[in-house]
Parts: sequence; structure tokens; C-alpha cells
Amino acid sequence: MNTRSLCLALLSLLPLAQLHAAELTLELGNGRQRLSSAQLLSHPQTQSIEINDDVSYKRSMRYRAVPLAVLLKGVQPGDHLQLVASDGFAAELPAAPALSQTGSQAWLAIEDPAHPWPGLGNGKPSAGPFYLVWQNPAASQIGPEQWPFQLAAIRKLNPVAQRFPQLLPAADASPAVQAGFAQYQKNCMACHRLNGAGDSQFGPDLNVPHNPTEYFSGDFLSRYIRDPQSLRRWPQGKMPGFSAEVLSNEKLGTLIEYLRHMAGRKIQL
Repeated sequence: MNTRSLCLALLSLLPLAQLHAAELTLELGNGRQRLSSAQLLSHPQTQSIEINDDVSYKRSMRYRAVPLAVLLKGVQPGDHLQLVASDGFAAELPAAPALSQTGSQAWLAIEDPAHPWPGLGNGKPSAGPFYLVWQNPAASQIGPEQWPFQLAAIRKLNPVAQRFPQLLPAADASPAVQAGFAQYQKNCMACHRLNGAGDSQFGPDLNVPHNPTEYFSGDFLSRYIRDPQSLRRWPQGKMPGFSAEVLSNEKLGTLIEYLRHMAGRKIQL
């Protein structure tokens, strides 16, 4: 075999080698732990599960998965979790639904190098090597932003309001604005920062230099949130649309109220 052929052969093995070497980092307040794909696949509670209406694959999927709760040693229902993907997506999640044994159940799906998952689109990688999936997500109002794929780390952190006071509305803000802040944490923080606050490395800041309520007139902002490609179409657009089933008209209204409120609370970066 000549040198070129050898290099091509080695390159062809890279995805498999990287999958074999994949590690999930746990930072749960008791030190840092790294678990490999092989360790998780051999975990005594790992089993085959069926996920109906998978958020990422848009169809039913079968996975080898371990209940997320068994990995969250020392985590209490009142704690707060952050789930970080390899591309900088950072989902915020109360610990209670992740620990629940009834209603919604959270599973860590593990991609088996011997049986890789399909790509998420033409030329795109799979959701692996680790993917947080849910059975019966509606029971705990789990939204699509709380299904992080290509998961790299799970952290126990202080709640968002404690970590990022720059996100807080004014103390006398209306109940609608306060409710919108909750919707922002659930649906927007995984991709966006606001006033420079947040851990996501994925999307643009939603207040600095300009808040979307300052440049979307009429109902264009709500239309954009519902279906981004209907207003701005480009091949690499990654923002998902938020249907009424995911984000009701009432909740969407409160989210926009929060954004409009925060336009008056800019922090210079």
C-alpha cells in the first residue's frame, strides 16, 4: 500500500475512532467524572428503548440508553442542570424532571460505534455520541430545546437568575414579563445570550447591540419565531421554528414582552 492509500485508509477510520474515544463529562458538585461510550454501553441499567416522535430525527427511533437519573449522583430535585453540546449549545433544565421516575423520563442515549445512528441530514453527522431523549415529554412540558444532541457535558449549576443577573427584568416588571423570562430560559438560552449573559456559544446576542423587538415591526417577530425560514431563508439557517404545540400564543406573547422590556435594560459590553 502506498503512502496516499495508507493516509486515505486512516482517514476513513477517523469517525469510528473518535466515536470509540467519545467521553461524557459530568460536573455535579463532587468533582469531574468522564464516562466513555464503552463504559456507558456496558452500564448495568443500559437498555433498548423506543422514542416516539424523536425531536431531532422527526420519527420513531430505538436507542441503547441509560436512565439519566442513575448518572446524577448527589443531584436533588431542587437543583439546576446545564447540558452542553459539542457545538456550544447549552440547554438549561431543572433537575426535577431529569430525576423523575414517573411522567416524563429522561434517558441518555449512547451511540454504539458498531451500529452508528443515521445522520441528521445530507452530509450531516448523527445526534451522537450522546443524546438526551425523553419518553412522555409532554408530562413535564419538556420542550425541543431540552433534547440536546452531540452532548459533551452535564453540569450542576446555580439557577440562571443567580448566575446571570444581567438577564433579570426590573423588580416591578409585569407578570407577563416575568413569565416571558421563564420562556426565554427554556426556549432561547440554549442558543443565545442576552446582555452578554449566558453560556451558549451558538447564536447571536438578543439585546446587544440591538434587540429583535427594535428591528422587527408589526407581527414579524412572532412570525419569525414560528417559522424563521419564512422570513429569512438561507441554506445554513439553524434556528428551529416553535410551533403552537411547543410555544402557545400566550407564552409566545410573554416571551416577546420580556424581550421588549429588556430592550430598555441594555448593558454595554
